[in-house]
Formats: sequence, C-alpha cells, structure tokens
Amino acid sequence: MISILENLKEKLKEKGYKLTPQRRATLDIIMNHQGKHLSTEEIYDLVKTKCPEIGLATVYRTLQLLDELNLITKINFDDGCGRYELKNHIDDHYHHHLICLQCGTVIEVEVDLMESLEEEIEENYNFQISDHKVKFLGLCSKCK
Repeated sequence: MISILENLKEKLKEKGYKLTPQRRATLDIIMNHQGKHLSTEEIYDLVKTKCPEIGLATVYRTLQLLDELNLITKINFDDGCGRYELKNHIDDHYHHHLICLQCGTVIEVEVDLMESLEEEIEENYNFQISDHKVKFLGLCSKCK
C-alpha cells in the first residue's frame, strides 16, 4: 500500500497537484476495501466518517483524477452506477468479473482468460492491444 501512496504522490506532483487530506482519505477507503467494487456514493459515505467536511463533488473529482492517473479503474456492472477498484499493478491487464443477474454478487476472476485470444488478434489484425474488459453475466452458485 505504501508503494501505491508513493506512486500517487509522484503522479500528483508531476501534474501540479497536491496530496490533500480529502484525496488521501478517498484513496485510503479504496485501498482498505479492495474487492468491494464501491460506488461513488458508498465511497463518499465512508470518506465522510474520516473527513466530515468533504462534499460529494470533491469525491467525484478525486475519483476522476485517480482514474486519470491510472491508480484506480472505473467499472460498469450495468447497475446504473460506476464502481471503482484499485489498480494494484499499473502494467497488469484488467481482470474479469462474474456478475450474478439475480443477487448482484460480483466474483473476480484473477486469471487472464484472454491472453491467447489477444495474441491471435494482434497477429491477424496487426493491432496492438493495451487492455481489455470482460464481464460474464449469469447466476451464482446460490441463485442457480
């Protein structure tokens, strides 16, 4: 986690920003809730306990900045709100998600299932792939 914080400080400094208490609190919440896929409002509610003076607009702007700096990823699970997760390794590919259509459970698939398909696409179409996003929709074991 310290390396993520140092990376944030460095990237903010490069862009002329500072690590404000609000930005730090927002990043702390995301780091402390890895795998939870929190929405902006959920992050705001948690940050507000640490920084009662913070506004929802500040959290929105902070999340947008963290996404632009490639420290977090915004995910769309087709539930009407953006959700966020920490990018642990900047060079890693995006992992996959299994989304239950009945209860909304999200299961992370850490294995990169698309590596051979990417290689084939790059070779056959002369296209350099930098990342991909895949979500599988269905029923989890409890709802099945």
